[in-house]
Amino acid sequence: MRGTGLSNPCALPSLALPPTDAERLELPKLEERIRRRVGVCIHEFGLVADGDRILVGLSGGKDSWALLDVLESLRRRAPISFELHGVTIDPGFPSYNPDRIAEVCERKGIPHQVLAAPIDTMVRKRPEVTPCAMCSRFRRGVLYSHARQHGFNKIALGHHLDDLIETLLLNQFFGGRLSTMPLKLTSDDGDNTVIRPLGTCEEEDLRRLAWLKGYPIVPCGCPLCGASVLESRRAQVKALVAQLRETIPDLKFSMLKAMKNLKPSHLLDARFSHLDE
Repeated sequence: MRGTGLSNPCALPSLALPPTDAERLELPKLEERIRRRVGVCIHEFGLVADGDRILVGLSGGKDSWALLDVLESLRRRAPISFELHGVTIDPGFPSYNPDRIAEVCERKGIPHQVLAAPIDTMVRKRPEVTPCAMCSRFRRGVLYSHARQHGFNKIALGHHLDDLIETLLLNQFFGGRLSTMPLKLTSDDGDNTVIRPLGTCEEEDLRRLAWLKGYPIVPCGCPLCGASVLESRRAQVKALVAQLRETIPDLKFSMLKAMKNLKPSHLLDARFSHLDE
């Protein structure tokens, strides 16, 4: 199997060779596998309901393209009616260009907006703050405000199974807590609900889907991309999972099952020890 580009979100799209006709033959089977997993995830966790207005975060990376693609495919097939609108945060990095994202959305007939956010300026003004954490908080704030102001009741993000597993291990190894990204999270004020429909899908499947369908991978433009402590730790955890999978092929789905199978009385948090009863 030929390489399909780098996993780094800043990887240049020109580094990936286009798929051959033979490789494109696997696309229908891959699409069906992803659609099935997302459909089950949506049903199990109640992620999408009739009448929803869903704001889809589009960064131009492989995961956000896969998210938009599968949600649009399900929207056409679903027995319920819901809206999809794309939104892209322009962080102000000089080399970031969201034009290709807007072009794809226009071609697919999906409404799309670019929201300016002075993340580049904020990061430069606050060098003492971890830039990735600041960027993440700022992006969430912009998304929440836009959704609230324009009547969107759901915000869909492209986090996948690998993200959930890596976050679980990062929180254990470095944060001293058992937690990961929830597939459905309602804000404290009840105005915003974040959903992660790709939470049971493997990253490698999403990368291949975006590549086979020819979606443009837009580099984030951040001058610190790949250089932060958080990203270094995540890369370390990703490498650990990859190493373990060499001898435990079903590791990811075993960990997914474990995240759904909590035994509070067999842990050490006294606040929740009674829940098994």
